[in-house]
Amino acid sequence: MEEFAYEAAHLGKLRPRLAECVVLLKTNGDFPLGEAGKIAAYGRGVRNTIRGGTGSGEVNVRHFVTVEEGLTQAGFEITTGAWLDAYEATYAQARAQFVLEIKARAKKNHTLAVIEGMGAVMAEPEYDLPLEGEGDTAIYVLTRLSGEQSDRIPGKGDVYLTDTEVRDILTLNRQYSKFMLVLNVGGVVDLTPVLEVENILCLSQLGTETGHVLSDILLGRATPSGKLTTTWAAYEDYPHMGDFGAINDTHYTEGVYVGYRYFDTVGKTPLFPFGYGCSYTTFDIQTQNLSKDGSTLTIEVAVTNTGAYVGKEVVQVYASCPKGRIDKPYQSLIAFGKTEDLAPGKSQVLTLSFDLTDLASYDEENSTYLMEAGDYLLRVGNSSAHTTPVGVVHLDQPICVTQVKRCGGGPVTDWVPDHLPAVTIPKGIPVLEVSPCEIQTRVVSYELEEPTLPQATALTNRQLAYLSVGAFHPLNSLANVIGESSKTVAGVAGESTRMLVSQGFPTLVMADGPAGLRVAPAFVRTSNGVKTMGEGGSLPKSILEFMPKALKGLMNLVSGGNRKPKRGQVVEYHWATALPIGTALAQSWNPNFAALCGDIVGDEMTRFGIHLWLAPAMNIHRNILCGRNFEYFSEDPHLTGKMAAALTLGVQSHPGCGVTIKHFAANNQETNRTRNNSVVSERALREIYLRGFGICVKEAHPVALMTAYNLLNGTHTASHRGLIHDILRCEWGFEGIVVTDWIVAMMAPHKASIHPAPCPKCIARAGGDIIMPGSKAAYKAILRALRRGTLSRKQLEQNATHYLRTKETLGL
Repeated sequence: MEEFAYEAAHLGKLRPRLAECVVLLKTNGDFPLGEAGKIAAYGRGVRNTIRGGTGSGEVNVRHFVTVEEGLTQAGFEITTGAWLDAYEATYAQARAQFVLEIKARAKKNHTLAVIEGMGAVMAEPEYDLPLEGEGDTAIYVLTRLSGEQSDRIPGKGDVYLTDTEVRDILTLNRQYSKFMLVLNVGGVVDLTPVLEVENILCLSQLGTETGHVLSDILLGRATPSGKLTTTWAAYEDYPHMGDFGAINDTHYTEGVYVGYRYFDTVGKTPLFPFGYGCSYTTFDIQTQNLSKDGSTLTIEVAVTNTGAYVGKEVVQVYASCPKGRIDKPYQSLIAFGKTEDLAPGKSQVLTLSFDLTDLASYDEENSTYLMEAGDYLLRVGNSSAHTTPVGVVHLDQPICVTQVKRCGGGPVTDWVPDHLPAVTIPKGIPVLEVSPCEIQTRVVSYELEEPTLPQATALTNRQLAYLSVGAFHPLNSLANVIGESSKTVAGVAGESTRMLVSQGFPTLVMADGPAGLRVAPAFVRTSNGVKTMGEGGSLPKSILEFMPKALKGLMNLVSGGNRKPKRGQVVEYHWATALPIGTALAQSWNPNFAALCGDIVGDEMTRFGIHLWLAPAMNIHRNILCGRNFEYFSEDPHLTGKMAAALTLGVQSHPGCGVTIKHFAANNQETNRTRNNSVVSERALREIYLRGFGICVKEAHPVALMTAYNLLNGTHTASHRGLIHDILRCEWGFEGIVVTDWIVAMMAPHKASIHPAPCPKCIARAGGDIIMPGSKAAYKAILRALRRGTLSRKQLEQNATHYLRTKETLGL
């Protein structure tokens, strides 16, 4: 079938920009190549290129370009076909054994293999194959796959390289005159054993066009200009004072010292620092001016291309705050900007601004955001490890920026470094004096009563209860899990109730993300709504292999898999565009590119009839083992918030389309994710895990927000009024709709779990507007709570008001 015009248009917009997401970690000048020729291509990623992680973020695309295809189409002659064939057979055998092990483990744990295997990491297998490729150029494409439901492992074939990977990479580096190690990965891999390689490219996982992008970069048709959004280090060098992978309680003991904030503060040198990335060309960065207008500080920076290739550079601004009563990291990212394509010798002046109140730290003792007295040193550079001091902001006395209240902090004592590094103020740099009168203290009111619209008060108790849960299938709960709950769009994650359309409450159709829309590619329309076509319906392919034949048959029966169209039915198609994974998107450090990706999603939402995209995912890369890090942007909340805001604006530039920022909040591991309790201090929560959400809400006004599966300091986030009402609505002014993550009985917790399941009445009482994907049990629980007086009708009316506002925002 010929591709639709919109597919070609979207890929045409993406391909020229995707090199912005690619990070050149090391270069010796051997690349780019002058022309396509013979190339010896090794590694699983050549033929089995990974376009993105597994789980809800999988996108059903018509086709995506592997590295092998991209090289061939660019004119390369791949001389290692025999090696690729042999490796493919080796991998298939290892995969079959892995699937058997997952099924055996599920049987032992009395769970479903499809749940046990969801996102489970299969370590890359060891192998022994001769390296006999021809030519003077070689690449080794290293892959790593991770996904929803399971975390990564600090073992060989995942975080660490396998013995055979190390052997072959080093052999190829010495054997070929030109060699590049290509990383087709979604997260950090410990590259310590192969650092002698002089050309290393983090290709990442770029969606549909992944293979084309690599060939473009190898031939110099595109220059990589990405920067790391996570610190890459030897695994043992990461901070390990906090818990990770705990079944019940995960203590975020490292506090605010996450990622580069830790490395820079303790003086530990990583393999590749945060914000780092090389280029085929070189740049000169010179700060020209520093000025202040009220509370807005502006830095003008001139960037000149001093090399021989066209390229883009990212300028980053970091702030070191003065020592005081509150301990502080050595530095934090405060602003950034990216140039346009600069030809050799050309320059551009970037104007970077930020609000001085962003320099405030959270004072737990007084529940305030506080700027302590002293000197705030500003640095400008192109990574956290390569900066130059450019100015000082000086305060004679402390300034209380915002007075809030304690909303979610837990009983944890944060780690503090033994010795905080001294910040030296160079002589002669500009000093900007700030007076307390220039910054007005904001005192948040938490007593705001939201107006209740007449349409909400006119609803019956049953109608309010229906509005509080998703459009559940009354007879078949299995259908709600596998994407058959929508009668409107095939294969979406779910939708709000269909029971109240005549009362003015439209059904909101919600599709998974965040690397594009996950919908069923083929469907038919029937008198009872749309029905998916094809094996497994709309289930991700990564799930089907773990299903026993009986369960797969049941799934096909329920979802319509393998059905053939009846007489008069016409098969229709929704082919979505697979975008770069969240980490790769953020590695562009370009909000304009993020907005372009959002525009593509918004266009496809309009075409398919989708109202809410369940993205962007904004959780912090707290630990490199998190299986879902590939969906998330960064270890830094400022970068996370800015990129999410741009993506949001791109989507919501399309009338009737909204995003659902997620997972709110402190959802940073997949192990026992539905019952795990994140124990986080109030300061770490506010400065690290909530700050990005706040930036996105204030700058882009997302239509919806999704709470997380986990508990926060003993309370499920979906039931946490401090998060939903106090911080989200009162402090940030969020006016959209709050939905839960998909609460389904099939997703059983770890057998050692001690924490309870989320409670429907508690969710509604906290201001959670819709429990997704919805169930008859949740509906009855809401009604029962209303009847017993443990849930007020007024609260449900307020929740219904949020729904009506969302209707108005979307223009439905």
